[in-house]
Amino acid sequence: MATSERIWGRLLGAVERREVPALVACFTEEGSWQNVPHEPWRGRLAIAERLGPILLRSERVQWDVVSASFTEHRAWLERVDRFWIDGVEYAVRCNGVLEVDPASGLISEFRDYVDLGEWRARLAAAGPLGDVGAPR
Repeated sequence: MATSERIWGRLLGAVERREVPALVACFTEEGSWQNVPHEPWRGRLAIAERLGPILLRSERVQWDVVSASFTEHRAWLERVDRFWIDGVEYAVRCNGVLEVDPASGLISEFRDYVDLGEWRARLAAAGPLGDVGAPR
């Protein structure tokens, strides 16, 4: 199993358990998450601040992998990300590229390609969640 596949499994488990500390522990200290084309969130704290609100507000999270391809230090992940908030499912299609730092085996970059306009429109009914996915 490639390093990228192992760390992806760890990240996916943390997301679906809604465990923000476990999620950010999958990243290097300087790791980044980017909702392209916006600027990346750099560092574990920034990633936690941006992803924590949606994960903690959701009573359930499930990321369905449609297709995936792994090399030793890179993964390509086509997904449907599903969040249940107040009993209502909110889903969005994503395509992510995960880069692994060879020295640590942790994620150095995660670039997510998602239609944020569609995502924000769907989430509007859920009420305040912070500005999930928006640039800073």
